[in-house]
Amino acid sequence: MQKKSLEALVYDLEQELLRLGYTEGSMNFYKRQWKKLLEFAEEIGELYFTESLGINFIEKHFNILKKDFNRTLTQSEVQNLRVIRMLGDFQLHGTVLRRYYKHKEILHNPYFIKVIDEFKRYCMDRDYSSVTVGHYTKQAAKFLDYVDSQSISSCNGITIIIINNYIKTPWRVIPTKRWSNSYALYVRCLNIFTRTN
Repeated sequence: MQKKSLEALVYDLEQELLRLGYTEGSMNFYKRQWKKLLEFAEEIGELYFTESLGINFIEKHFNILKKDFNRTLTQSEVQNLRVIRMLGDFQLHGTVLRRYYKHKEILHNPYFIKVIDEFKRYCMDRDYSSVTVGHYTKQAAKFLDYVDSQSISSCNGITIIIINNYIKTPWRVIPTKRWSNSYALYVRCLNIFTRTN
C-alpha cells in the first residue's frame, strides 16, 4: 500500500469524521489543529505523518513533553494529544478508534442497523441475559461500524482479513489478565456474530 501524504491523510480523516456525524464544533477544532500540524510539517520539510512528527508538534505547540505522557493530563491536553493519536490510528487502520458515542448510535448505515437488530433477536431467542445481549450487540455494532468504515456495504464483503484487521485495532495494549479476559469475551462475541450472518 502506498503511503499517503500528510495532507491526503488529513483530508481522508476529515471525510471519515463527517461520515461519522461529528459536529461542526468538533470539526472546526480538528481542522484548526490539523492546519497547525500541516504548517509545522511544512516548516520542517515533512511530507508524511509519523509518530515522531506528532510528538514534536505536541511539544512545540502545546508544551506537552514526551515525558509528560505518563502523568495525568488535563482534558485540554488530552484533546490536543487526541488530534495526533487519531491521525496515527487512521493511518494504521483506516478507521477512527476510541470514539466517544455521545448519542449511543454507533451505526448509521441502515443495512447494518438491520443486521444488528437481527443479531439482537438471535441472542434473545437463545435466552442470553439482557446484559450479555447488550454487550454482544454493542461489540457487534462496533465491528460493523469498522466494516462500514472500510467501504464494505454488506456482510458478504466481510472476509477473514477484515476480521483479523479489526481484532488488531483495539488490542494494541500490553496484555494483562483483565485484557486477556476481555479479549476472550470479545472474540466469543465476534464468533457468534459471524456465525449468524
